[in-house]
Amino acid sequence: MTLARLPRRDFAVLFAVLLVVAAGNTALQSVLPSIAREIHIDAKLVGVIFSLSALLWTISAPFWARQSDTRGRKRLMLVGLAGFAVSMVGCAGAILLGLRGMLAAGSVFVAFALLRSLFGIFGSAANPAAQAYVAARTSARERTAALATLTSAFGLGTILGPGVAPFFEIPALGLSAPMFAFAAIAVAVGIGLWLLLPDDNPAHEPQAADHLHHGAPATMPSVLGGPTGGSARAADVGRRPRLKFRDPRVWPFMVYGFASGSVQAATGQALGFLIIDHVGGSPTAAAKSVGIALMVGAGATLFAQWGLIRMFNLSASALMRWGAALAAAGLVGIAVAPDYFGILAAFAVTSVGYGFARPGFVAAASLMVGEAEQGAVAGAVTSVNGSCFIIAPTIGIGLYELGGSYPYLLGAAVQLALLGYALSHPVLRRNLRGGSDD
Repeated sequence: MTLARLPRRDFAVLFAVLLVVAAGNTALQSVLPSIAREIHIDAKLVGVIFSLSALLWTISAPFWARQSDTRGRKRLMLVGLAGFAVSMVGCAGAILLGLRGMLAAGSVFVAFALLRSLFGIFGSAANPAAQAYVAARTSARERTAALATLTSAFGLGTILGPGVAPFFEIPALGLSAPMFAFAAIAVAVGIGLWLLLPDDNPAHEPQAADHLHHGAPATMPSVLGGPTGGSARAADVGRRPRLKFRDPRVWPFMVYGFASGSVQAATGQALGFLIIDHVGGSPTAAAKSVGIALMVGAGATLFAQWGLIRMFNLSASALMRWGAALAAAGLVGIAVAPDYFGILAAFAVTSVGYGFARPGFVAAASLMVGEAEQGAVAGAVTSVNGSCFIIAPTIGIGLYELGGSYPYLLGAAVQLALLGYALSHPVLRRNLRGGSDD
């Protein structure tokens, strides 16, 4: 696949960057509930760990996004992979000490939370940089499909993470072994990124003689899809526009993304405990059941992003509407599911909904701004996605402890409200296909 000026090899490298981060995180989420039960860490504290990391992610993502515009997206992706690898090694070490009884549960929690924070601070550099790299090298009409394909790396990662994690387990390391393995994979991907992806440091590119008022690269397509008429460059280094969250062009999409992502974070964090309580068994067996569920959900997400979006040529706005509707239906199904297999089926429907919703709001926000603001809007999107995990996971687990169906019924209600929002808001109603309304 070639996406405008983005060769197949370069896109594969970007895809691998997001894939390894998603796979490592999903493997961690699939084993952490079982680890928490075995080390006797309170379920709410699991949510706190992810909340702290997400808070730091939310704060740091816009900073890294602006840096990617002025220092180059490749450099910032390397920073993100390094942060991910170091964090995973540290977290694996803390868990290993806890499983061996060398650290008390409270100490494991503190050490894990601090080391996980490194991912929140530095790991957040990779996502907006990869998204901005693709957005700057695709025409506006190609961008929805291109970003949907890039976003599907998360879906594929959530299949591979739990799927391959058991093969990394060795008796000496136990449930911590997959984390060491994914850290090593991240280092390998980082080396490939460094060697294969072209250097896009703006300081190394020629200056264009003439620029439009928004500062878009002259040979890059404008937001309306037309060429701007000069050579690619990185003029305006150090004075890129700073996109505000309340910018009326993107604010409605930020609201949608935050609400949808918060529901996904809350219900997803509770899902592991819901499955464990349904299937019982040993911690290892329970972790495998959670992993299977995540793989089913990820497969459904990929089916949506690799198949349905392209098959039906859905606009970004249509993706948001269908995403909210399907997510609501699936969440109701999880709430009333009588057994494990019912949960799997309903979770698959929910995942198709999220497979539509996320690339929908990401692409729509990207299409609303010019090329000079692609890094900034990517940072805003990444920050919103991270902010969903600050409080929502803890709320989801708390609601689950009050009643097993509560997180899912409340989540369905929020998704239905989002469907109404997408149908009624004048900006969200636009049938965005490369900046045109049809």
